[in-house]
Amino acid sequence: YAFIGRNIKYPEAAKKNKIEGRVFVTFVIEKDGQVSNAKLLRDIGGGCGEEALRVVNSMPKWKPGKQQGKAVRVKFRLPINFRLQ
Repeated sequence: YAFIGRNIKYPEAAKKNKIEGRVFVTFVIEKDGQVSNAKLLRDIGGGCGEEALRVVNSMPKWKPGKQQGKAVRVKFRLPINFRLQ
């Protein structure tokens, strides 16, 4: 969440139209820690979904999930909040 907070930019169209809410993104952490298959589950418009996908796809490698000592693929569902200040 710290990475997302530092890197997300509120889309101008969303600011202009006062769009707020929560976007849901799903993605897979591969065995090597790379993010893959990022998709929008729920968008609120105004470019928020596209911005959420941009940031998720630019995340650094994660520590991969482990099962019985072996690295495995793990699917995540991540909510990203957009709030005007």
